[in-house]
Amino acid sequence: MSGRARLALCAWVATMLAACALLPLVGDVSWLLQVAFLLGVQTIVGAGARRVPLAWPLTVAAQILVSLALLTLLFVREKAFFGLIPGPDAFQQFGALLQSGAEDVGRYAIPAPLSDGIRLMLVGGVLLIGLMVDTLAVTFRAAAPAGLPLLALYSVAAGLADGGGGWVWFLLAAAGYLMLLLAEGRDRLSQWGRVFGGAPRALGEQSTGGAIAPVRTGRRIGAVALGVSLVVPLVLPSLDGGLLGAAGGGVGSGNGGGGTISAVNPLVSLRDSLNVNEDRQVMSVRSSGEDTQDLYLRIVALDSFDGTAWKPSQRHIQDVPKKFPTPIGLRADVRRTEITTSIAAADWYAQDWLPMPYPATGVDIGGSWRFEPVGRTLVGDHGQNTRGARYTVTSLDVQPTAQQLAEAAKPDPALVREFTQVPESLPTIVARTAREVTAGSVNAYEQAVKLQDYFAVSGGFRYDTQVQVGSGSNAIARFLRDKQGFCVHFSFAMASMARTLGIPARVAVGFAPGAPQPDGTVSVGLRDAHAWPELYFEGVGWTRFEPTPTRGSVPEYTQSQVPGSTVPDPDLPSQRASAAPSGSAAAGETCTAVQRRMDGGCASESAQATLGQDDDSGWWSEALGWTLGALAALALLLLPMLWRLRMRAVRLGAHGRADADATVHTLSAWQELTDTAWDFGISPEESQTPRKAAARIVRLGALDPPAADAVHRVADAVEQVLYAPSPRPTAGLAEDVRLASDALRATAGRGTRLRATLVPRSAVRVMWALSARWSALGERALAARPALRKPWGQQS
Repeated sequence: MSGRARLALCAWVATMLAACALLPLVGDVSWLLQVAFLLGVQTIVGAGARRVPLAWPLTVAAQILVSLALLTLLFVREKAFFGLIPGPDAFQQFGALLQSGAEDVGRYAIPAPLSDGIRLMLVGGVLLIGLMVDTLAVTFRAAAPAGLPLLALYSVAAGLADGGGGWVWFLLAAAGYLMLLLAEGRDRLSQWGRVFGGAPRALGEQSTGGAIAPVRTGRRIGAVALGVSLVVPLVLPSLDGGLLGAAGGGVGSGNGGGGTISAVNPLVSLRDSLNVNEDRQVMSVRSSGEDTQDLYLRIVALDSFDGTAWKPSQRHIQDVPKKFPTPIGLRADVRRTEITTSIAAADWYAQDWLPMPYPATGVDIGGSWRFEPVGRTLVGDHGQNTRGARYTVTSLDVQPTAQQLAEAAKPDPALVREFTQVPESLPTIVARTAREVTAGSVNAYEQAVKLQDYFAVSGGFRYDTQVQVGSGSNAIARFLRDKQGFCVHFSFAMASMARTLGIPARVAVGFAPGAPQPDGTVSVGLRDAHAWPELYFEGVGWTRFEPTPTRGSVPEYTQSQVPGSTVPDPDLPSQRASAAPSGSAAAGETCTAVQRRMDGGCASESAQATLGQDDDSGWWSEALGWTLGALAALALLLLPMLWRLRMRAVRLGAHGRADADATVHTLSAWQELTDTAWDFGISPEESQTPRKAAARIVRLGALDPPAADAVHRVADAVEQVLYAPSPRPTAGLAEDVRLASDALRATAGRGTRLRATLVPRSAVRVMWALSARWSALGERALAARPALRKPWGQQS
């Protein structure tokens, strides 16, 4: 295989390895097989065009045309001539798919479903990166700068992936790039060897040929490269979030490694809107119901729990029906009242999901919306959101009795399996506390009421918006220990504990009842943002509970009126929590057990502590993490330049003045001169004598007479120390090298100068130095174990 063919193959492999970092972003991995095939065809076309040979613009153009034809065949063949040649209609369809993909990226949490738009973005994006890598590494034979598009591909994946790119993806991307550098180095080595590199052969030692050294060097460089790629991720800062983090695909962040989580993230736009200092009105609501203090506006339910985050599961969506189906699990004998609610969203409030009372039975709204039947929610389609929306919702005010809940039959086993799953990483204290709190209960309803009262009344928990509970799988355990938090903490903990008891549970996200206005409407503000648990009871369906003190209203069917009772008396009047969730008390104020059940006893949740905030370390720790990560990435990118500056200083620095120091000083100056010329595009020709090599540098570098004389003086000094019986030091070599370097820089273009500074070609000598050390280590190992010498020394 020729050198360029080997480079092309390595470029294909490096791009594919970097593309693997995109795998966590979508739930279906079939796109990677399509990329592998299309990228392979693109690589073969480039190799064929270079073999003809075609000029590099024609080579790149041929690759672009073939890639475009393949994308046309794959995505828009119905709009193309003969299914391959794109016309105006095909390009218009490409634009529509890209727009749809961009909307899907903003709509879906990770991993997203593989829609046609997302698939086009993935396949087309990797093909574009592959073309750039192939052009730089193979067409221009510059593997070092080819790492920039590979880095861009990995950075996009790491930035979007839940929890960032893992060390496995970094290892694959780094291994691909280092393999590409190795292939270029082997190609150059096979052509001209190395200058004054490696240990000289002993007198009389037989050479095994020029092809063996590159192979042995390649194996050693590869081993070192893999070692480096394993070590580097360990020193980079981790930016993973946790149960209550600010990033991620749901409430809080996390790795998102468990389950299939591909639904819309309901808190992206809401979380951005909440982080303000004033309590702005989000919606104005008018309801036909008598009591608006039970009017929760639900956005979506989070039903997938992986130990670090609650997130919405992947669900099928369909056209909005004129009348919604009967809520799952609701029997005809359960009392209900149909109410009509008119909602007007603020012009600035843009939410992908539609806030509605639960369970909704119908919606009258304009625009493009889709219905998700399991959660009974509406999600915007093709960029649709709630900005300025005015709509009417018919819903049921379900009023079960405590007896109906207590006598609920066992749910369907499939539903129980789905909604009682808890990860193995969940701390044992969660299940143990749930059992202790609910000891003596005779049914799931009593367990649910005891859990609610444990958090809201008897457990000693304090409502505090400034608390920092923690992140990761131990966040709930820390919350149970510290007993401080706000609605996200309470709802997450109660739903998790209910699942450990075998009660189907999920977390609802939306708005608590707002503040009544003189005109009969209800004003829902930013500080009414809320999360609460929903537990499933056969015959009633998904049922709201309220474990968070001072937030929203406590449902009648859960209120314990008699001390020590296990089942509340449904005939006694209800005691409701605060009617004004947006009270004026200072944020972060804590409440006593008595105040929690009194009207207006505590302040509402502040805007700074609403859903999605990172409660573990605060904004400053996140900013510090990103800053350190950026500095680490910048340091990695600048390593070649820093190494080059260091080597220049060492080679041209002070040396001994004795005759014994003449050889070292002269050869160092010559290597600095040839490396500088290499950095500016004049690759070494090691088969030439120093005099011919100097003439070549002068000619290709278009040096002026003073610089040309300086180059020749350095070459003459090299010949003198190589061939003279007694080498003598030559004065002024460092000045001659600097003069020649300045002249090379002056004649080079801006792009060449920038590359010579940031990504010097001669930086490949770092790999050679590591290879030499590895070789020396192997030789010492052989000397220590003679029995291994023969198989180690065998060449293939």
